[in-house]
Amino acid sequence: MSIAGAKVYFVLTSYTVQLMLPRIFGTPSEFGLYSVAMSGVSILNNVLIVATIQSVSKFVSEDEANAPQTLRQGLRLQLLLGGTLAALLFVLAPGLARVLLDAQLTPLFRVAAVAVLSYSLYAALVGSLNGRHLFVRQAGLDATFSTLRTGGILAGATLGLGALGAIAGFASAAVAILTVASIWVGWGGRARPIQWRQWLVFMGPIWLYHICLNGTLLIDLQVLKRTVGHMAAIDGTSTELAADVANRFVGYYRAAQTFAFVPYQMIIAMTFIVFPMISRATSLGDRAAARSTIQHAMRLSLLLLISVAAPIGGSARGVMRLAYPPEYLQGASTLSVLVFGMAAFALFVVAATAISGAGRPSIAAGIAGVGVVTVVIAVRVLLGRAGVGDETLRAAALGTCFGMGVTLLLSGWVIRQLFGVFIPTLTWVRALFAGALGFLVSASVPDSSPAMAVLALAAGFAAYLLGLVVTRELTTEDWKALRGVV
Repeated sequence: MSIAGAKVYFVLTSYTVQLMLPRIFGTPSEFGLYSVAMSGVSILNNVLIVATIQSVSKFVSEDEANAPQTLRQGLRLQLLLGGTLAALLFVLAPGLARVLLDAQLTPLFRVAAVAVLSYSLYAALVGSLNGRHLFVRQAGLDATFSTLRTGGILAGATLGLGALGAIAGFASAAVAILTVASIWVGWGGRARPIQWRQWLVFMGPIWLYHICLNGTLLIDLQVLKRTVGHMAAIDGTSTELAADVANRFVGYYRAAQTFAFVPYQMIIAMTFIVFPMISRATSLGDRAAARSTIQHAMRLSLLLLISVAAPIGGSARGVMRLAYPPEYLQGASTLSVLVFGMAAFALFVVAATAISGAGRPSIAAGIAGVGVVTVVIAVRVLLGRAGVGDETLRAAALGTCFGMGVTLLLSGWVIRQLFGVFIPTLTWVRALFAGALGFLVSASVPDSSPAMAVLALAAGFAAYLLGLVVTRELTTEDWKALRGVV
């Protein structure tokens, strides 16, 4: 409960940052510049956090008597890995900026390198707390970091330093929480010789899966940035102006992403339920229990995801108007498409969790890898056809949705091969019918004011539930299950 509360607090503070920054920056191009840098660094940081926490937690929990020595081993390993990544990011920053056709990114990447190193060491300290079941202390650190991160980013932006100020605030918060965590947790005891192979064998698959997972989730911003900048330069625009045009499109796209991520954020809790249940059923050889868990989890996830995606997609303009300045309404058409891609991706994550829980993490990582490649290719191809104009953002969203849809199809096929079940066909038909109803109802409500936007969301959600009830897809047992999840 403590960790779940800290996770909810992190999500809320993250949304606070995303909703406040466009107003502080004043221009979509500055918000886009910040978003390009942060999305790239976030791929590294997210992988470092997850892989390190899980690895240190595992080895600490296996031998709690030597937890201090294990922590020191983990810190030494993370100093090497995180230090190498941070150094590479710092040294290669000009090259990465050239790839993305924007020299302004060089100082942003170099400042963010400080956060990469801090994240890697902080994650080891948190992993030690997790392995010793000190969940309240872990949650306290995470909540403190969320507060420092939010305050640092917003303060840096408010000082008038633009994207660089916001990134510097982020890096400062990472250093601050590392300092706090090191005082609170300590640096461990005298380390034994590091069992490099033992650590790396365990961490390798986690790294691979989460790199591909986060790549599929975030790489479209990088592709959009480079492709639009390149097309604008071909049209005869100066390098600086082309970069500004690309940043502006990225700013609109990132604003739409903020709400498109809602279904994905909402369903993450399901993975914490699915993984241990599948792992236990598989280890006990209880195939029937595994089949039942997977089918119920996937079906319930589908119903929950569409309940959010359909109203948001239908009232996209109202949702954007609710949170952003009027010029960001250009991203509304993007949101109406991208939110369904994110729903498909969230379903993939639940399926991939079940696949990993069944002892096949390499398959889950492989599917995520296919997703990254597909998103990159699809977004580039569709952007090339759309050009720089009114259809640019929708093209990027469609390419992203195509790649995420491929991951869902592949994971569904694997689940069916492994367990012989997936989401029933009739459930798909009924849920999509109810979703279409919710989409149309929410789209029919005028988006003239924030109050009307809220009304549109509520009407779309109510229409979706009505559709499920009328088609008899939603049963009494489902209501009980939903109450259990809540």
